[in-house]
Amino acid sequence: MSAKSCYCGSGVAFDDCCGPLLSRIRKAPTAERLMRSRYSAYVVRDVDYLEYSLHPERLASHDPEGTRRWAEQAEWLGLRVVGCSGGGEEDAHGVVEFVASYRRDGRIVRHHEISTFQRVAGDWYFVEGEVLPAGVPSDAAKVGRNDPCPCGSGRKYKKCCG
Repeated sequence: MSAKSCYCGSGVAFDDCCGPLLSRIRKAPTAERLMRSRYSAYVVRDVDYLEYSLHPERLASHDPEGTRRWAEQAEWLGLRVVGCSGGGEEDAHGVVEFVASYRRDGRIVRHHEISTFQRVAGDWYFVEGEVLPAGVPSDAAKVGRNDPCPCGSGRKYKKCCG
C-alpha cells in the first residue's frame, strides 16, 4: 500500500502520512494532521484509533458501536479541508473546518463540520464537532458524468467518485 495516496487527500503515500499515526508509530504534530488521520481511520474502519484520538474527557460519552456502524455503512469518497485556526505545533487549541464526502444507501452525503481540538501533555485530541447544514444530499444517480463531483474535489464526477 506504500504507493497508494493517503485517504486524507494530502497527496502523500498512506504509509508516510496517516498510516504511522493510525499504527501509533507517530503522533499528529498539528490539529489538522489529527483530523486528517481521523478521516483515514473512518475509511479503514479503525474505530480503536478514533477512540484513542478522542479527548479523555469525551470518552465517557463515546459510542464505539455507533462510530463503527457509521464507518462501515459509508463508502468514504474524499476529504476537503476548508480552513484551520490555531492547531499548530506550538498551539494548545485548534479548529479545523472540513467537508468529508461519503456514499450511503446510494446517496452522496457531504458532512460539513467544524471540529475543535486540544493539546494535552503534548498530544492532540479531538474534542467536539459542530455539524453544519450541507443542504439536501445529492442522489448519486442524478449527478451527470461531466458534472463537478459532489465530494468537493473540483474534478468531474466521472474522474472522481463516479
